[in-house]
Amino acid sequence: MPIEAPPAEVAAVVVQAPRLPPLAGEAAFSVETFDAKALAGSPRLDVALKRSPGVSLFRRTGSDAANPTIQGLSLRAIAPSGAGRALVTLDGAPQNDPFGGWVIWSALPGEGLDGAAVIRGAGAGPYGAGALTGVVALREAGARDGLSALSASAGEQGSYRAAAALGTDNLLIVASGSRNDGYVPVRARAGAADAPTTLRDAAISARLQGDLGAAGWAVRLGAYEERRGAGLIGARSIASGGSLTLTAARAPSDDAAGWRVQAWVRSSDLKNTSVAVGAGRAFTTPANDQYATPALGYGVNAAWQAKSGPWAWELGADVRAAKGEVRERFRFLNGAFTRGRVAGGETLVGGAYAEAAYDDGDLLVTGGARLDGWKSTAAVRRERDLATGVLLLDQSPADNSGTTPTARFGVRQRLAGETWLRGAAYAGFRPPTLNELHRPFRVGNDVTEANSGLKPETLYGVEAGLSGEGAVRWNLAVFYNRLEDPITNVTVGFGPGAFPTAGFIPAGGVLRQRRNAGQIEAWGVEADIAADLSPAFTVRAALSAARAEVDGGTAAAQLTGKRPAQTPELTVTAGADWRASEHLTLAADLRYEGARFEDDLNTRRLATAFGVDVRAGWRVSEGTEVYLAAENLFDAEIEVGETADGVESFAAPRLVRLGVSFRR
Repeated sequence: MPIEAPPAEVAAVVVQAPRLPPLAGEAAFSVETFDAKALAGSPRLDVALKRSPGVSLFRRTGSDAANPTIQGLSLRAIAPSGAGRALVTLDGAPQNDPFGGWVIWSALPGEGLDGAAVIRGAGAGPYGAGALTGVVALREAGARDGLSALSASAGEQGSYRAAAALGTDNLLIVASGSRNDGYVPVRARAGAADAPTTLRDAAISARLQGDLGAAGWAVRLGAYEERRGAGLIGARSIASGGSLTLTAARAPSDDAAGWRVQAWVRSSDLKNTSVAVGAGRAFTTPANDQYATPALGYGVNAAWQAKSGPWAWELGADVRAAKGEVRERFRFLNGAFTRGRVAGGETLVGGAYAEAAYDDGDLLVTGGARLDGWKSTAAVRRERDLATGVLLLDQSPADNSGTTPTARFGVRQRLAGETWLRGAAYAGFRPPTLNELHRPFRVGNDVTEANSGLKPETLYGVEAGLSGEGAVRWNLAVFYNRLEDPITNVTVGFGPGAFPTAGFIPAGGVLRQRRNAGQIEAWGVEADIAADLSPAFTVRAALSAARAEVDGGTAAAQLTGKRPAQTPELTVTAGADWRASEHLTLAADLRYEGARFEDDLNTRRLATAFGVDVRAGWRVSEGTEVYLAAENLFDAEIEVGETADGVESFAAPRLVRLGVSFRR
């Protein structure tokens, strides 16, 4: 009897989302890439990205415990901001919140991503407004038949998480959810006022796609909700929202141009309550109830890309609009809120750009420019007596508008083998968010006022670097950045006392206002190295050292010579991955960060921080692993905040998790 041949193996079909590739000229800038494994290996995307030492949220607190309003991302230690000074995109569509510019990281689980590129330096050209210190360009995973990724874990602090990606050849569904009973941030001086930073979150997205001749189309829907306890009795937040993105694109080829047309809309809402802390932290009193912050953002972008021999070029345009308002109750007296406030407005920014690159294999030259128009309109702030309905404050600040030109240029030259020399110059800008323009907020006894008169902040920078590729991959770069008109929380008064518009500031409290405060200059060095010491053992290390200084000018002369708040001078990361056997893999990551200041006046110093994360995985079958992981293995005290009266708060203690993951 003849022996039958084994059936032919059929390769799995993976259908990628329609997108345009970045121009080759991007290699002239400082770029770090993360693959799908690196993104899915961490429980939260912001943790995975922090392997790059210049990547940080506003504070040291991670997205497991940070209030949504301080989850904006910044690149390089120039001057972190709650709104974030970096643009985050998913296959070209902005992921920053339309009201505040921050990012809801739980809505972007790593199981649904194929990779990310971190581009440092102002992202003029195709990225535009918001890409002040750079861009994090996320790529969503391709659609494939069946289950493509699954993660589930349980651990200390009542922490549970599950996420999955599944679908068909033309449909990708990604869902995730987690809960964490949290920890009390204040330790030595904690009182009855202090409570755990709890978290409950859920997110789901679906992308349906198909062919459009030689092009592809996709429709993506997403929704999320987060419920958080803020670490004080009575202080909590609920963030929710949804998104819709329509994309059609064709990648360029040698004989045909490529193009992309994309339209998107994002809605969000934030409910946020804050409290005043009583003497000895014995109790809290309601201070503010922002019971709704509805916002809507929408936009379109289009690009046309072509190449001919060593030349490639792209032309494009984009428009983004947002409108929203904060609705709140405040001034708590005799057991009830006595005043109500509605404040908000609209913003619009749009521009066009052209960028080109020449790449002959040894020499790469790239350059591009864009022009944007922006405006802030329909601003209003009204306050009423809740008992009588009497209008106490009625402000309609004047509209604000302008145009901003930006550009970026870069060159990369092969020196020998795989060693490269590069240099770049760039300019970028970020318009103020609706949150910065219109939403006041309170943390404990500290109050920060909005400012409807803010104008965009602009960054100018140059950098130069050397890099090498091969079994040892390394980069060394120096940079100089000047940030003009930075939007900064400026101290304008101390409690106890009453102030115009802001009202009463209690003892131990500080009044700040968002202002365009002169300029910030930063000089820095970045370096990273990764080496494959054997086929089974890889090590890596990186550092970011930056010296940033404020020149407050006439707007904030008291800040001149100070370091921007929340800006460390040195950050070092290192890690190792070891495949110890056919089944066992071990990994470790460490992060050291120098001291930073909590406040703009540099009076509240946050100590240096050092944390270690480890992970051990046992391969059960192809693509399936059981793992044990510990974050902050040595239970280090990582200081994240300090009040005016010296009460310190800390990031999460050690957290051990046991989980299982599958990916194909």
